[in-house]
Amino acid sequence: MTKPPIGRKLGQKVKSGKLKASSRRWLERHINDPYVQRAKLEGYRARAAFKLLEIDEKHQVLKGARRIIDLGAAPGSWSQIAAKVTNSTDEDIRVAAIDFLEMAPLPGVKILQLDFLDDDAPRQLIEAIGGTPDLVLSDMAAPTTGHHRTDHLRTMHLCEVAAYFAVEVLGPGGHFLAKTFQGGTEKELLDMLKRNFKQVIHVKPGASRQESVEMFLLAKGFKGRQTGVSEVQDEPAEYVDERESWTEDQGR
Repeated sequence: MTKPPIGRKLGQKVKSGKLKASSRRWLERHINDPYVQRAKLEGYRARAAFKLLEIDEKHQVLKGARRIIDLGAAPGSWSQIAAKVTNSTDEDIRVAAIDFLEMAPLPGVKILQLDFLDDDAPRQLIEAIGGTPDLVLSDMAAPTTGHHRTDHLRTMHLCEVAAYFAVEVLGPGGHFLAKTFQGGTEKELLDMLKRNFKQVIHVKPGASRQESVEMFLLAKGFKGRQTGVSEVQDEPAEYVDERESWTEDQGR
């Protein structure tokens, strides 16, 4: 299992100065976060890299991936991993990343500074990797308003749009991984994923802070697009909720 690093001494305090108390607490938590330290040591752009690596360690979502699409990619730590596992280069692009925020260039990654909800975004993403993706990643979250219910609904909408995009573009056997929020994945979305994938899993990796409401929805083994209405019902997908059984708590 991936572990936080032994690095700079933890428990450092930030002098108050002109900072608000809430800002000081956030900054202290950030600089004392072992995953933040490890990201710097290993050259990742954000601690989020370890969320993907921990999920992959257990569920093998990156294994054999040849083309990957990364939605809500900024600042780019998931794209860094994607480029490495696909052997993507600037001469042979196999990873496409999209975000409305600006991202610094990454070797082997085609970066689109564009809102994923733009009508032309799907076409540009597929064109960028030159073929069918084996994995669609989504770390998209709507800008927060401070109203919990509104924030939940807005991010769940992005998760749903990403899921339908994955079903439209993935090759058979492909996987979909997306950020969602605790508070319940909509039943209609879960039912859609169960129809189209062999296994659907809710997971909260150790690198996701315990106090955070985020979790991840993983759909494995895309069954392929349906060409018509079948008289025979497929076996229902296996559904697993790992949130209660995940015992790693370092770095949360």
